[in-house]
Amino acid sequence: MIIRAVLFDLDGTLVDSLEDLTDAVNHIRSAYSQPPLTAEAVRLKVGKGSRNLIQQVLPDVTDSDIDHVLGMFLEFNREHIADKSRLYPGIQELLQEFAARDIKMAIISNKNEDLSSLILQTLGINDMFESVCGGDTYPERKPSPLPLLRVAERLGIAPHECVMVGDSINDIQAGQQANIASIACTWGYGSRAELTGAGAFANSPQELFAAVIGGAR
Repeated sequence: MIIRAVLFDLDGTLVDSLEDLTDAVNHIRSAYSQPPLTAEAVRLKVGKGSRNLIQQVLPDVTDSDIDHVLGMFLEFNREHIADKSRLYPGIQELLQEFAARDIKMAIISNKNEDLSSLILQTLGINDMFESVCGGDTYPERKPSPLPLLRVAERLGIAPHECVMVGDSINDIQAGQQANIASIACTWGYGSRAELTGAGAFANSPQELFAAVIGGAR
């Protein structure tokens, strides 16, 4: 099978943004007189969108305060979107290789669309993607298959000619429900155990490239 489009998760897959996310988390925790969390503690909580992250790092925040706290978090994250965030080694070259082979690329993240676009622009790779989908782009986010199917339709590529690349169970489950092959990146934030349903594993961008060119399934 020929893969004509690669649907990428963002944080933990293309971009190591954990330190900036940790700073944003500790910004709101400080506002509520809570001690800072380590990056490792935050790593275990990311992947399901900003609101879910806030509910985990500030479990006592009231429903009436959640929107205010979310605004604080998003504003801080926006102002410090790539203070410490960087592309994983080999990602720039990987994207260039796919582009050279006319393989279409898109982002499907649970990070808000505007922040997803901002970090891509800041890191200089926004123009490599034909579509950027965030957690607020459609009524549902991963692990729902809806964003994957909508983006495939936007690209004009059949689902069976796409592959979902990510580092969390949300990416794998979304791919399964959309009947889209998935490749799990082992360098990201998700544990190996939660990635067991992936069609293939990649331990490096080079292995990811080989899996995509080989047809993923």
